[in-house]
Amino acid sequence: MSETDASTAGSGRRRPARRRLLEAAARRFYADGVAATGIDTITAEAGVAKMSLYNNFSSKADLVRAYLDARHEEWLGLYRARLEHADGPREGVLAVFDAYADHAAFAYEHGFRGCGLLNAAAELPAGDEGRAVVRAHKEEVERLIAGHLEQLLSDRPGAAGATAEHLSFLLEGAMARAGLEGDGERVRHARSMAAALLDRL
Repeated sequence: MSETDASTAGSGRRRPARRRLLEAAARRFYADGVAATGIDTITAEAGVAKMSLYNNFSSKADLVRAYLDARHEEWLGLYRARLEHADGPREGVLAVFDAYADHAAFAYEHGFRGCGLLNAAAELPAGDEGRAVVRAHKEEVERLIAGHLEQLLSDRPGAAGATAEHLSFLLEGAMARAGLEGDGERVRHARSMAAALLDRL
């Protein structure tokens, strides 16, 4: 155990090494990209020895997957918080858009750069396990939208899936544009468009 890790364990005042490594990786991967961020950069920012990283993650690829899983869980937390205040299935659909807008509003080091999951997936080779994590996240988002729509359109079961796909495309397009423009305005606009579409159903 390094001196830094020993003092951390003894004091109990600082976060565990694994959490600090994940937080540092999240900042650097989002701000600078996965490929451009080396292990030394992450351990230096986390304030731990390199051995601590390998005690917690088997490789950089393992750390990347943990980052992607953590970002998915972070988004789910935002969605669940929004859902607590949603009144019915229409608001449930909009809670998905609100959760993305909340993520866009975080204080990122170099500003908002779009969906961190898609940014990472774009850097990973075909067949990489990290890409499967990102795909699973996007599929879950569409399923959440579809679940609300199935309640909203209970008399038209066939329409829920097609509308969910339509809204998920709207959301992803808005996130891509928002990332290029560096703020969440496109996501908020997409929410307004989604609300208008839902009112016409």
